[in-house]
Amino acid sequence: MSAPMTPRPPASLARSTLIQMGVRIGILIALTTLVSYLHMFRTLREEALQQLTRHVAERSQREQAIFLLARDNHALLQKALEARIRAWSQKDPEPLFDSLFTRWPDGTVRSRAEGFDGTTVAGVFVPPGVKLDTGLRRRILAAYEVISQYGPAFAARFTDTYVTLVEGPVITYWPTKPGWALELPTDDPTLEYEYFTITTPAKNPRRHTAWSGSYLYSPTQSWLVTANTPLDMDGRHVGSFSHDIYLDELMVRSINDHLPGAYNLLVRDDGQLIAHPALDMRGATVGYDILGSAPPPGESPPRLASEEERAHLRSLFEKVRSRQPGEDILELPEYGEYIAVARLQGPDWNFVTVLPKSVVTASALSAARYVLLFGLASLLLELVIMYWVLRKQISQPLLVFTQATHRVASGDFQVTLDTSREDELGQLAGAFRTMADKVQQREEQLRQANEGLEQRVEERTRELKTVHGQLVQTARQAGMAEIATNVLHNVGNVLNSVYTSSQLARSRVGELRVDHVSKVATLLEERQADLSHFLTQDERGRNLLPFLNKLGQNLLKEREEIVTLLEDVGRYTEHIGDIVKVQQNHARTPRMSEPVQLSSLVDDALRINAAALTRHQVKEVRQLSFLPPMMTDKHKVLMILVNLISNAKYAMDGKPAEQRLLSVKLDLPVPDRVRIEVQDNGMGISQELLTRIFQYGFTTRKEGHGFGLHSSAVAAQELGGSLTVHSDGPGRGATFTLELPYQPIQEASSS
Repeated sequence: MSAPMTPRPPASLARSTLIQMGVRIGILIALTTLVSYLHMFRTLREEALQQLTRHVAERSQREQAIFLLARDNHALLQKALEARIRAWSQKDPEPLFDSLFTRWPDGTVRSRAEGFDGTTVAGVFVPPGVKLDTGLRRRILAAYEVISQYGPAFAARFTDTYVTLVEGPVITYWPTKPGWALELPTDDPTLEYEYFTITTPAKNPRRHTAWSGSYLYSPTQSWLVTANTPLDMDGRHVGSFSHDIYLDELMVRSINDHLPGAYNLLVRDDGQLIAHPALDMRGATVGYDILGSAPPPGESPPRLASEEERAHLRSLFEKVRSRQPGEDILELPEYGEYIAVARLQGPDWNFVTVLPKSVVTASALSAARYVLLFGLASLLLELVIMYWVLRKQISQPLLVFTQATHRVASGDFQVTLDTSREDELGQLAGAFRTMADKVQQREEQLRQANEGLEQRVEERTRELKTVHGQLVQTARQAGMAEIATNVLHNVGNVLNSVYTSSQLARSRVGELRVDHVSKVATLLEERQADLSHFLTQDERGRNLLPFLNKLGQNLLKEREEIVTLLEDVGRYTEHIGDIVKVQQNHARTPRMSEPVQLSSLVDDALRINAAALTRHQVKEVRQLSFLPPMMTDKHKVLMILVNLISNAKYAMDGKPAEQRLLSVKLDLPVPDRVRIEVQDNGMGISQELLTRIFQYGFTTRKEGHGFGLHSSAVAAQELGGSLTVHSDGPGRGATFTLELPYQPIQEASSS
């Protein structure tokens, strides 16, 4: 009986092919080229690193000269300005100050236009709101004299020279833009720029020269950096000196002037990239941050072409930042580069030269080129052999598989493949046949599932329509609830005044001296027989007629006050009806406008709250400009004013009674806008709450509902205006400003 045959293991196509290729190529090329290449590489590497070290050292010495000069200039300016400030401390600054500078209508103080030549003397700009006391005037004059004296001398190397005082004034010599002091915008934030903030004691405790990041100066489309040195006197920060330095030439030199095959870059320790050959500067306004920090709002950084370049730059920067003192040559093995680093004194930037290892190996490869040619000849012979093998072993079988794939894709699953081979292609043929059978089964299952899919889609569509109807009904009910809440809140404000007026009327009626009339009548009946004698001779009779006269006048006065209170009740009641109509109109169509005298409307709003203001002991100050009547929705405006006055009243509950003051101001800031301000000196509003104060349902009072200010802001928008708020913080009061479009009725009719 013969022994059973054991199946042979399948032959490996990849193994046989790689053996045929590897043996010949490895023997003919690897050993002969490696020896010559390694010898040349070691020699050339040492020479290249020495040249790299000399290059960065020489370049750093040359490029840092302008920065050291700026630092020396500031040291000179510090001494000069300190001496001038002390010299001015005993002088009266008023005559010279008023002859050089003048206050503009916008609140700023600037150099006088007449006789001012910005190419020979410094210009001065003082922001609005700065208190110009005698000390500040002296410091401005001292800085003006120093900058005018030294600025022209520095202009040959620096764009401009200027001083920023801690109160906000800026004194600048800028010959290329001599009219800057007359052209600077009123709201220019002089103390918020980086060139000043980096000199403050909090950010510059060592009190040394600090350097801003690079930025684009848009008028000339030039890149600048600013050198800034603080000036301290008697332990107090007085001001800061600054030089703007053009970077364009430095950036061009850094990019273009490099060793063969290498490239240069400039980078700050915080990751801001000053110059790099791959940096796309088009449209950029600030420097590129290697660490990926977001740029300031409204600024655009430069761009790198790809994420790979950005990752490469980050790795390079981390290597530079983590180097040890005295370590000038670094290696970046993951990118195959040598890095040479030198510091630029002054801004302490890093001048970096990057040399790819491929440059060093290029010469070694050139020396090994002839050896490689022999290897290529052998490789060519091997490719011919490999082509014949691959054609027979792989290309033809793969062509059969490709044809079978097209047949399966077209729906013909009856394919025939050669499964008798014992290598990977034979296994692949069997797997392909199994796959074709399973694909046929799944296609049949998909067809059956697709038939039931349409029915499920229709059922789901009906469900979604039902849910949509329920959502619409819910939204309608929510809108009705919001309208009702607004009505209740606004009516509640007016009902307080109605209740107060009715209670006052009731009190007045109770205090009428009607019983005195009854007593007089009784007295006259008792003296009816000798009435003439009683009225002329009796002492009580002689006083009776004057008493009746005073009593009548008192009753008339009381009647007038009661009638006034009842008229207020009627007007308040009418306003309640108008509030309801306003909310109804908000849900349907806009209310028609009517002629309105705004000053009278403000008086009505104060009168509606008069009783409550008296009860809370609030004093009123009215500054109402008389304006011609305008067309607007009277009751919406009245509703807003009543809400604002009522809120102001409650906001002052925490103040002592004698300090509670409510100010209402009506004016016309611009011809087409009217402004009404309601100001209190009460509890104030914190900064984090200012953005939420008009949100629906937001309130700061325990008994508040958060509807009044929300509905008032909405009403202001519907009137084409706005409702805003300002507060300097808790305990410092608040000012609500209502602005509306204004066109007097006479102008509207004539147009």
